[in-house]
Amino acid sequence: MEQRIGSSSQPLEGAGFDPAFIPGLTSPASPRTKDGEPAEEPGAAEAEEAAPEPEETDPVSSSGPEEDTGSDGPVFEASDRRARITADHRGVRLCLDDQECEFRWDEIGAVETETARFGKRYTVTVHTPDRRWYPIEIEAPARSRFAEWDEQLDAVLDAYFEVGEAGEPEGGEEARA
Repeated sequence: MEQRIGSSSQPLEGAGFDPAFIPGLTSPASPRTKDGEPAEEPGAAEAEEAAPEPEETDPVSSSGPEEDTGSDGPVFEASDRRARITADHRGVRLCLDDQECEFRWDEIGAVETETARFGKRYTVTVHTPDRRWYPIEIEAPARSRFAEWDEQLDAVLDAYFEVGEAGEPEGGEEARA
């Protein structure tokens, strides 16, 4: 009788283990030759030749899409080694490692801040009108920065966050801890 060493369970399938399991989440696999090498798509060489050359610009004289100098209003920025939050006239941007999301002011239902009872974590949560929330934690250099960050964020929210007729923010209730 032969015995198999190792697990007898079969590998799991699904979106939790293979992102390609969800159609449209990843691009379709490119065709491969019998050797396992990627096959060249027909017309790829012509498209590559027809692509215009990018024009070189002077980085000092041109301002990119990230640099929008249209407003001199308040700006809130806080960051640590992994996370960064920026709130200005364009909206709120949250970054964690290589992931980034941006919310315009009309997409925000509420902005909530929370501080850890112990430690130096400052949490900002952006709530959208469709009942989704996006939290980000920033580790402060000292607990004394919490009050400073709250004042800066309040100034940005007061300047740019639209308030409806009944005195409530558009799209929901603004919560500040």
